[in-house]
Amino acid sequence: MSQFLSNSPHDRLRSVASRQNSLVKDLRKAFSQAIPADDGCIAIEGVKLVEEAIRSGLRLRAVFFSENARERANRLLPQLSHSTEALLLPNDVFHSAVATETPQGVAALVHPLVASLEDLFRPPLPLILGCAGLQDPGNLGTIIRSAEAFGASGVLATEGTVSSANPKVARASAGSVFRLPVVKLSTAEALAALKDNGVRLAVTSSHKGRPVQEIDLALPTAIFIGNEGHGVPRALLDAADEAILIPHSPKVESLNAGIAASILLYEAQRQRSK
Repeated sequence: MSQFLSNSPHDRLRSVASRQNSLVKDLRKAFSQAIPADDGCIAIEGVKLVEEAIRSGLRLRAVFFSENARERANRLLPQLSHSTEALLLPNDVFHSAVATETPQGVAALVHPLVASLEDLFRPPLPLILGCAGLQDPGNLGTIIRSAEAFGASGVLATEGTVSSANPKVARASAGSVFRLPVVKLSTAEALAALKDNGVRLAVTSSHKGRPVQEIDLALPTAIFIGNEGHGVPRALLDAADEAILIPHSPKVESLNAGIAASILLYEAQRQRSK
């Protein structure tokens, strides 16, 4: 169990003025390249998101405060374990490392949730949201948030899908990515895993398929959302047990991927709650 601080919060702040500090460089790389640092940590920004990471039980490598955010340190520092470094940066150094144009002055390097394939197929009735070539981090974050809200087992991402380590995914998920399993596989590996675990494959379609309310989503099911521009790949379409149609006005060509996924997850939860 983490040991929490009892001394004055500011006693543990370490002032760092150099942009070449190793932790500052890792933070900048994780934000600018949208990839984990060398030790696997991801970058997050904002008071609420850092608090969500703490609440979710994640291990924080370091938390960074700008000079303008000294008062926010009073709120966050007492929540950190002794193993988490706390750095105070000049405003210009902090701004050089983060992604937003008007930052709150709080950022962190966080060890993300490590999920396994078994986490997705937990009994008794797995509900998996699949993302096939989804490229918008905002859409992926929205899907992860809705998947947690509506009781999905997790998210299965295939090739071409944006990394869940992208800082924009964490922001759009409002912290759900800290708790919900997200596993990335090739399409072939995903199909084999679904077959081995007896999970039905359903794919979304804008123009054909059965209306969602006619499909039994109370069974063990993986629902795949496709690329924003090209839809679900042919390999998944050919292997699908169901094609799902969300009825909507013909004036609208298709729904946003995050919105479509949220509707389907809600319908699945509605059916399963009966």
